Amino acid sequence: MKVLVDIDACQGFACCMMEAPTVFDLEESIGKVVLLKEHPGEELRDAVAAAVRACPANALALEG
Repeated sequence: MKVLVDIDACQGFACCMMEAPTVFDLEESIGKVVLLKEHPGEELRDAVAAAVRACPANALALEG
């Protein structure tokens, strides 16, 4: 599984961080998402999928 982030689309809502805090963080100085794990373990699939669905800017995608 690979997490894809469109940093230009990110609006800094931090919904992803609430769903999967071990995978996503927020860089407050730029107000954008920071990807902590590009290839999270399978045990995080449900949380990452929830984060992708929760992003109001559609800045996230899940591959694989």
